[in-house]
Amino acid sequence: MNREQLMSVLIAPHVTEKTSLAMQNHNQYTFRVRRDATKTDIRKAVELMFEVKVAGVQVVNETGKTRRFGKRAGRTQDWKKAYVSLIKGQSIDYEARAKA
Repeated sequence: MNREQLMSVLIAPHVTEKTSLAMQNHNQYTFRVRRDATKTDIRKAVELMFEVKVAGVQVVNETGKTRRFGKRAGRTQDWKKAYVSLIKGQSIDYEARAKA
């Protein structure tokens, strides 16, 4: 993949109570990623965008939820979540990256 394609792999950081505990305890960050992204694509994208070394990547396919749209039942879109572990001593500062 070239740089432009790698820049589009990560959609957004996924911050919840569970993921913030993983950040503090295990140096593990969570991202919402494209559904066609592979583990190696995610690793390269994180290393390119945040200039850190990745220790490991785990991927979870999340199914969409059932919702009602007026009288009709429907589903939200499926999505993919990636847990990225960094090597010891490295971290990602979301706020500093947003200001840049």
